[in-house]
Amino acid sequence: MAGKLTVAVAAAMTLALAGVPQAGADGGGRVVQTDKGAVSGTVTSDYRLFGSIPYAAAPVGPNRWRDPRPVAPWRGVRDASKPSPVCAQTPQLGERGSDVEDCLYLNVVTPAKKAERPRPVMVWIHGGGFVNGNAAQYDARRLATRNDAVVVTVNYRLGVFGFFGYPGLAGSGAFGISDQQAALRWVRRNVGAFGGDTRNVTIFGESAGGLSVCAHLASPGAAGLFAKAIIQSGPCGLTSPGGEPGELVSFWKPRAEVEQQGARLRLGCADVECLRSLPVATLLRVHGEFASPAFGTGVLPVSPLVAQNTGRVHRVPTLVGSTHDEMTMYVPLFVPDPLPDSAFPAKAAAVFGQELGARVVARYPLNGNGDVRDELAAALTDRSWSCPTHVTRQLLGRRMPVSGYEFAERDMPMIFPDMPPFPGGYGAYHASELPLLFEFEGVPLTPGQRALSDYVVTAWGRFARTGDPGWEAQVQSLAAGAVGPTDFAADHRCDFWGQQ
Repeated sequence: MAGKLTVAVAAAMTLALAGVPQAGADGGGRVVQTDKGAVSGTVTSDYRLFGSIPYAAAPVGPNRWRDPRPVAPWRGVRDASKPSPVCAQTPQLGERGSDVEDCLYLNVVTPAKKAERPRPVMVWIHGGGFVNGNAAQYDARRLATRNDAVVVTVNYRLGVFGFFGYPGLAGSGAFGISDQQAALRWVRRNVGAFGGDTRNVTIFGESAGGLSVCAHLASPGAAGLFAKAIIQSGPCGLTSPGGEPGELVSFWKPRAEVEQQGARLRLGCADVECLRSLPVATLLRVHGEFASPAFGTGVLPVSPLVAQNTGRVHRVPTLVGSTHDEMTMYVPLFVPDPLPDSAFPAKAAAVFGQELGARVVARYPLNGNGDVRDELAAALTDRSWSCPTHVTRQLLGRRMPVSGYEFAERDMPMIFPDMPPFPGGYGAYHASELPLLFEFEGVPLTPGQRALSDYVVTAWGRFARTGDPGWEAQVQSLAAGAVGPTDFAADHRCDFWGQQ
């Protein structure tokens, strides 16, 4: 997916430079002065696109595993006609790998016409489990032009480069979150030069990006950096099944735990300075072991879950939602073969524990298709995603305006390549809403889905302008030809999961 989308954005920039009708070239906003120097982007009749703008110094050498440092000013005009690079990562779910450690860049897209007044700003934090993904794979031109907004997409360090910890290492376990906050400070200093309203910044993200939004809601250092927030499929209490039956694992880890994890690494080094000298390829061998932001750090003093539960959050209008069938994308990754009906009790016990597993089997009756992976996915969706999303809405809603949505379009094309067949289809799987917000090359939408895309893009833009997505329902269901209220908690059995 990343490869296709990055190519699409790069092609758009190249096409514009090669002769697409332009809005005045240099005199029409191609060159913008930032606080560190001028950048030259791409201007067409519809949009302006600036790529690969550095917001922090390269996190290499002595800056590896340090909080982001200021970027050095440059002379002349910096070429911003190419998309940001892909941060170092291993290949996953069709995402291409990368060995690029110098990756703290962002992209900016705005409408081509001159702003009559400062435009709302939307800052996108990509997902990918904190180990993969990149900013340039999200083509936000339509989101910007349709909503007369400035959209910024941000890279941040991932995996072992972003969430590594070591005893005595300042910032342990939260470098990626610090990167995001440095990007938000760049936005505050510079987005006005791109026509954006520095007082009306919305942060939004999906999956790990949604969890990152939770982190900034809880982070004292983020005060004043944003005015609104959108959490997509990343509730602050998101969990995943652990290694033992019934065990749940939080995405947030105490700093001490991450530091001890780093101290146990066996890569031929006895200290951080030695680890800083290792090549990227060597560190990528342990990349996936560091996929959890640490709390108890300067940027994240408390767990975002604790902050949510106790009200220690920035009180801004927030939109919180998820997809109806989050776990259908994950279940076939750890249960690749069909699972007969007779295996449901044993599998449920292995996942949920003996007692709870028996109750799950009773509460999620077989649908008769001879493969219980879809029943298992429904139970895991409700427990780990949907009901924590419901709780996030309920708790945050006690302290600030909160709106809700559920993406429920069950016939979206699959955006991840080489996924095996799944009983009943993947439905509204995890990340299936993304092709409605961003332009995904090679992902065909039906006329009904294109109309739904128009609705979603408009709602997100309206929320960025006003803090109101435009519906009165506590939770709005979003499906082609079927947009309207839904009884979210009942549909996902949140009473059963003790999260009513």
